Amino acid sequence: MNKVALYCRPGFEKECAAEITDKAGQIGVYGFSRVKEGSGYVIFECYQEGDADKIARDVDFRGLIFARQLFVCGELLKNLPPEDRITPIIDQLKGSTEKAGELRVEVADTNESKELLKFCRKLTVPLRNQLRKEKILLKVENYSRPVIHVFFIAPGCCYVGYSYSFNNSPFYMGIPRLKFPADAPSRSTLKLEEAFHVFIPYEEWEERLASGMSAVDLGACPGGWTYQLVKRSMMVHAVDNGPMAPSLMETGQVRHHQADGFKFEPTSKNITWLVCDMVEKPAKVAALMTTWIVNEWCREAIFNLKLPMKKRYEEVAHILDKIRAELAEKGINAKIQAKHLYHDREEITVHIQNIWAAYRPDREF
Repeated sequence: MNKVALYCRPGFEKECAAEITDKAGQIGVYGFSRVKEGSGYVIFECYQEGDADKIARDVDFRGLIFARQLFVCGELLKNLPPEDRITPIIDQLKGSTEKAGELRVEVADTNESKELLKFCRKLTVPLRNQLRKEKILLKVENYSRPVIHVFFIAPGCCYVGYSYSFNNSPFYMGIPRLKFPADAPSRSTLKLEEAFHVFIPYEEWEERLASGMSAVDLGACPGGWTYQLVKRSMMVHAVDNGPMAPSLMETGQVRHHQADGFKFEPTSKNITWLVCDMVEKPAKVAALMTTWIVNEWCREAIFNLKLPMKKRYEEVAHILDKIRAELAEKGINAKIQAKHLYHDREEITVHIQNIWAAYRPDREF
């Protein structure tokens, strides 16, 4: 197996391909991408044997922006016989992985693949049973072991391979399954909820998304992102010239500042979270977020950057590099992550954590 399959949002295959080419090159792995516009996936073929596994181990999945999932795979299996689709899949897996902890039979996130999804569900149980008989899959699911992926791109056609549990998405098809809250003011609330799932390890939620924290939401109207903070019992400064949802104001946890998000400055230094979903040039938003981190007005920030029409990956990489450079110049040790989330469209979501500030006690100035 000397290919890597990556899932992405349909229409962003070129960005996904540019990114994996760049990241693979950084660890000395070279190859080429097979891209089909609108397919929702990319196949990166390595020149050297064993390099696909190196990518799966050494290219930090959490550091990839446009990929929803990444796994090692072999040649495309075509024309699987209807009377026995399982045997060719088993044969390709033999020798590549053993004692895997989980099986995922998946499709790309496209309208055309919805019918295939029904078939995948039917195939999963008999395939899982046979994999266990062959000792390719453990009898009990183990989330610390490799994951087997069977990725159908058309009826009877699939890529088969594996990912490492320490360097993949834990979600089926790379998509967190979130339910829209009936009382939320807008669907944008799901962006911030997904960002929490993607950027913050669940075991750290109690500490980093704690009840009673102070937060600021820039460009808050009507309150989709504020809703997520209120739901976690935080006290929120909602900054926007527009109106906030009455249901949020009635909680007593929200103070509405009718002001420009680019001009607002907090009066205290006990702000833990800054969130921002403003429609503005990405460089301008990035500069504002950098200012908040440099001035220690917040400990962590989650914000959206609108994508340009062309050279999306190159532009985003440039902006993130600029943020890193400016924070490093100021002596700030920060962790920066970015992802094109399932609930994002023409934007990406970025998370910055000021590592030192995160462990510094609150103090009023």
